[in-house]
Amino acid sequence: MIRPYTHVVRPARAGETPVLGIWHSRPAFAVPAGACDCHVHVFGTPEAYPLATDRAFSPGLARVDDLLAMHRLIGIQRRVIIQASPQGTDNRGVLDALADLRARQEEARAVAVVTEGTSRADLEALHEAGVRGLRVNLQSYGMTDPVVAARRLRQAAAMAEPLGWHVQIYTTLAVLHALQDTAGALPVPLVVDHFGLALPGAGLGQPGLDTLLRLVRDGRAWVKLSAPYRIVDQADGRDGEPLARALIDANVERMLWGTDWPHTGPWPGVARDVRRIEPFHAIDDGAQLDIFGRWTTEAERQRILVENPARLYGFGGG
Repeated sequence: MIRPYTHVVRPARAGETPVLGIWHSRPAFAVPAGACDCHVHVFGTPEAYPLATDRAFSPGLARVDDLLAMHRLIGIQRRVIIQASPQGTDNRGVLDALADLRARQEEARAVAVVTEGTSRADLEALHEAGVRGLRVNLQSYGMTDPVVAARRLRQAAAMAEPLGWHVQIYTTLAVLHALQDTAGALPVPLVVDHFGLALPGAGLGQPGLDTLLRLVRDGRAWVKLSAPYRIVDQADGRDGEPLARALIDANVERMLWGTDWPHTGPWPGVARDVRRIEPFHAIDDGAQLDIFGRWTTEAERQRILVENPARLYGFGGG
């Protein structure tokens, strides 16, 4: 069953400009200088950047100009571009976006997806371009076998370690629980996408959350408090606060934030068809940032939006 996204689509206000047809609010709190969106994607034309044959969907265009326009509206100055599942292991779109941003003197880093056995020279070229991590995406492919997941994590970590990178994983709490020994022994930081897909409605006793909290508390895992619309049942995100606070209180130095722009994902009642462009969801990213703002103090926002990503991704000369 497809879980619908929970958010409010608001009408335009005087003087506002949409991005990809979507309106984005200015957050109610003062966004600190150097704030970073740690989870965005870019999509070029399929002619220039062919999509993976095993993709689950075909995204529309979401270019650097659109990304910067959205970030200017909500007050973000840094960003981390994540290789998305439809792009497979062809990182050219991400690398071209990094080069474009660098030419504009905009701060950006990226997380790539590579094949097993990628050469050290190729990995060093990715580092020079601005890549700082490798993504292990299990959820988008329905992969839940812990043996396969552990092997892929260890392979990614072995490639990431010599370059001082991290490994990012997209999976469920159940898989993370099965991976706890592997995750705790990785020689590199582990970054968990989208709250580990924990659900606020399942409470703080939901299976696997204790494992994630322990990894965070021990400094073994970082968590992206990203895309609350994916997991909350209330549009204002209040029901997500206990979960967010449990993670933040476990170790604020291991928290990150991201939009997950441009908001791909299945539509309830609509079968996915890779032959058609799947429209983006109309998520107001300023409103999503406001949800995060209601969960946190000013000092925590400084840490999570600025200091933590600067340390992990090497902004500011890193």
